[in-house]
Amino acid sequence: MNFSNKLISWYLQNNRDLPWRKTKNPYFVWLSEIMLQQTRVAQGMSYYLKFTETFPTIFDLAKADESTILKMWQGLGYYSRARNLHFTAKHIVSEFNGEFPSTYATIIKLKGIGDYTASAIASICFDEPTAVVDGNVYRVLSRYFGIDTPINSSKGIKEFKELAQTLLDENQSGTYNQAIMDFGAIQCKPKKPLCMFCPFNESCVAYQKNKIDVLPVKEKKLKVKKRYFNYLVVKTDDNNTILNERKGKGIWQGLYQFPLIESDKIINKDELISLEEFINFFPEATTISLYNKKEIVHKLSHQHLYTQFWVIETATLSKAKIDWKSVEKYPVPVLIANFLEDFLSKK
Repeated sequence: MNFSNKLISWYLQNNRDLPWRKTKNPYFVWLSEIMLQQTRVAQGMSYYLKFTETFPTIFDLAKADESTILKMWQGLGYYSRARNLHFTAKHIVSEFNGEFPSTYATIIKLKGIGDYTASAIASICFDEPTAVVDGNVYRVLSRYFGIDTPINSSKGIKEFKELAQTLLDENQSGTYNQAIMDFGAIQCKPKKPLCMFCPFNESCVAYQKNKIDVLPVKEKKLKVKKRYFNYLVVKTDDNNTILNERKGKGIWQGLYQFPLIESDKIINKDELISLEEFINFFPEATTISLYNKKEIVHKLSHQHLYTQFWVIETATLSKAKIDWKSVEKYPVPVLIANFLEDFLSKK
């Protein structure tokens, strides 16, 4: 039995019961694929169900406010996915009358969709024989064939895509693609793969040569940057505060946050109030207290945020126009959502 037949045979017995597997509607498949980038199924499931209930069609998603979408996305991270999702939904409605493009060549031109997602939608929904390559596929193929080309190198990306395409069962490409993704998630896991019960263990190079733990190979990551955030949590006597929308192309674009002063190290209260930025913001008398006694380290893919929340109590402040009762309606990063959950429970 060849590789694809054995893989599909395994899948028919072991596949996960997932709601997006029960449809060929490209809108639902697209939604699931975008949500599950950088996100485990267990975490993404509730978000998928909430989104499909709130936005049952691509028209509903297209006409929603971005702020509403970002609020619903809160906790999933990588918020550019949500913004691209919204942009593409509006594009499909305006340019294609709500009909999802049906070929890989047209799907991959959509904002926020790369080779993997385009291949998944084209094969699952439209039976186009184009192979998916994601983290699960890299792992399965590198271990089975004993390939040590770095998967995050341009050479590796090309090599694995070509290999994946040669293995694809063109008569059931959607089933094959879902099979290899499930196989990587369930059987050939990153840690403690189930090699003893694997249908490929007799022919798997990594298993035979004891290289399971070293494959796949990744080139060294970029150096992690340290940043130091000081959030100014304003409380006026009339129970107002300040939340600003993050602009630009940096992290958390479109989400809201308390006024932020970024420093080059962890600072204390005296250092904070001596900063020109702070003085300009609070010309009047204030009471300042550090909410978290130890800095909170929030880890993103290429940066670690060392964060302090400073509670600033003042009689009045012209910029403070948001009632504390409405704060939870705003889409915020998880870092701030976690603070608010704790802070509001003690108010």
